[in-house]
Amino acid sequence: MASAVERTDDLVREYLIYRGFTSTLKHLDSEIKADKEKGFRVDKIIDQLQQLIQNYDLTGLKEYWAYLDRRLFSRLEDVYRPTVNKLRTSLYRFYVIHTVQMKNPEKTQEFFQKQALELQAQTEWRDWFALPFIPAPEQNPSFSPYFSRQWADTFLVSLHNFLSVLFQCMPQPVLLSFDNEVQRIKTVQEENEEFRQMLFALQGESRQKRDEEMVHHKLPPYVQHMDRLGDTELDLVSSQRNVNMTTPSRNFFSTFLPQTRRAPGKMAPGPQSSPTQASLGRKEPTAAAQSAKAKDLPAAKDLKMPTVSMATVDVATGHSRQRRHHDHEKERKELLSKLTPQNSEKKTDSDPDVQTEALPEQTDSTNQARVCEVGGAAVEQPFIKLSQEEYGEHHSSIMHCRVDCSGRRVASLDVDGVVKVWAFNPIMQTKATIMSKSPLLSLEWAAKPNRLLLLGSGVGTVKLYDTDAKKNLYEMSVDDVHPRILSLACSPSGTSFVCSAAAQAAAQAAAQAAHSGVVTEGDARVSAPVSGQLLLWDTKTVKQQLQFALEPGPVAINCTAFNHNGNLLVTGAADGMIRLFDMQRYESALSWKAHDGEVYSVEFSYDENTVFSIGEDGKFVQWNIHRCGVKQSEYSLSQDAVGPFVLSGYSGYKQVQIPRGRLFAFDSEGQHVLTCSSSGGVIYRLNKADTGLESVLSLGGHKAPVVTVDWCSAMDCGTCLTASMDGKIKLSTLLAQKP
Repeated sequence: MASAVERTDDLVREYLIYRGFTSTLKHLDSEIKADKEKGFRVDKIIDQLQQLIQNYDLTGLKEYWAYLDRRLFSRLEDVYRPTVNKLRTSLYRFYVIHTVQMKNPEKTQEFFQKQALELQAQTEWRDWFALPFIPAPEQNPSFSPYFSRQWADTFLVSLHNFLSVLFQCMPQPVLLSFDNEVQRIKTVQEENEEFRQMLFALQGESRQKRDEEMVHHKLPPYVQHMDRLGDTELDLVSSQRNVNMTTPSRNFFSTFLPQTRRAPGKMAPGPQSSPTQASLGRKEPTAAAQSAKAKDLPAAKDLKMPTVSMATVDVATGHSRQRRHHDHEKERKELLSKLTPQNSEKKTDSDPDVQTEALPEQTDSTNQARVCEVGGAAVEQPFIKLSQEEYGEHHSSIMHCRVDCSGRRVASLDVDGVVKVWAFNPIMQTKATIMSKSPLLSLEWAAKPNRLLLLGSGVGTVKLYDTDAKKNLYEMSVDDVHPRILSLACSPSGTSFVCSAAAQAAAQAAAQAAHSGVVTEGDARVSAPVSGQLLLWDTKTVKQQLQFALEPGPVAINCTAFNHNGNLLVTGAADGMIRLFDMQRYESALSWKAHDGEVYSVEFSYDENTVFSIGEDGKFVQWNIHRCGVKQSEYSLSQDAVGPFVLSGYSGYKQVQIPRGRLFAFDSEGQHVLTCSSSGGVIYRLNKADTGLESVLSLGGHKAPVVTVDWCSAMDCGTCLTASMDGKIKLSTLLAQKP
């Protein structure tokens, strides 16, 4: 109740300020200061009683208890009157014992003189009138229990519990009942979210069973195990001789794809087919099946195929096909319009152990689990995309998009400097809009409390914004020489944060343009790294603690990240260096040259033994932090995942954006990574260095390049955020498949 009263007082103040009732607000503040009920805070009432006793203010003590009796106790039923009288008696005895303990006999005698008329008729006080005349009352058997610490604590706890129960049982006004309503709505929302996830899972299972029933009931018996695309696809089985097929779990089947090599960044399409009938040695009533039998009978008579299902899967084996089946092109397009094209890594015929690294984009529009047949083993895909929602309140390209620690709110920043704070559970709605006079360049959620948001500007200031109260709490001036706040990172404890400040790059770019006489898209990037500094700030005192030493020289830090306990800080800079800082000693522990060009994004791995980074050179590298500068694995990414990001418009206009936000994010177990692409986020499985990245799911949904991503696993289902240059943010809900 006390918390509800405090929040209601704040809301009333806000309303009076909004209406301009300043005189009423002054009266309200003065009455709140003189409030004897202390906002129904039991601890403050107890403190007030103890303060009156310590000051020997007997008159004030009697008046305060009389007020409580008149305001609170008089409303109780008669059955509680003896309890109130016992508490009053104990309170007076507590006062008398305090005067004796403090060796103030004058106050002891004053108490009995003033209270004689009231107490002499009460039997429980008859022996107490002799207290002032006993030399050592703490040793007297009648009074010694009252001088113990146990009796005093028992009395204070009893009084505290009595007042607490009284406040809880008091009838509340309608205005104060909102707190219980908020708690009830929160509980209902959590239950709805659980039921929603259960419903998604049941819908996926029912859809799978319905699709299987459609295949088995609608197809004639003699084609129950044949491909719907046509009988001429039977000759694909000739390339699968001497291959033993095992039936995958959940009745999923394996699709045979012809092997084709693919140039980087370009996908080579190949025809798809499904398993044929269980035995090709039998006579079939169709002419196409008979021709296929005559062609493949010697090798395929013992080949067993799994039951047909409507799910689509990938297989990393098969021969390259050169000819296409034009007679069945129309029927193929009808089927492929319902299923997203699937591709996978291929194995060559000459050396089946050598894999060709490929990064295909895959989607599962039916939201069903998929199975890959690799080396004869059925492998279930790790995620199912349950839903995808769009947040479209921004009107320009997104720079940053981050989920808070609770996984319930998102903060997004666009290139116009507009920040949107929005929630997506149970419905997607905007909670706050922040528009700053100065350009904003970076943002970060505070760890504790998670309602606070750090905003870095382009004029050398960092703002601490309260998303619940919708107001700025503090504005810190960092440095006029380095006005651009490129990166912010809050320690997990919430007591401090680091900010990266950089000098203006426009002067250097202008000098280069003046020298060459031509302004190009690359003028913003100059050969010499921009000067910068890395600072540590205390969140509570809002003061700068120290400035980190950057070797070999002051350079702009593009990205920063803490480990799980805040003891380590990793940074990526414009000079291509990664620096690891010991936050207990506040000094650099390691540094090494990581990329040719700038480092755009850096994060700790799940076990925190390694660091991942993406640089301007298009490489995604895993570094061992125990061995300085040693690569543990390295993968090449396309420009769609690294940047600079380009969006072509009308009349040849091009919008170019340098990466600012996170370019990759990990799942809760660190086994999968989400990256950017031209049409949506792509999830890869992190394999060993020799096998490379393996694409497992493409989220899709975007019409413009994705420039930043985030992956939150705080809720039961993982939430992936992908933000693009057209201002659209896609929120994809994933369900993890347990192995």
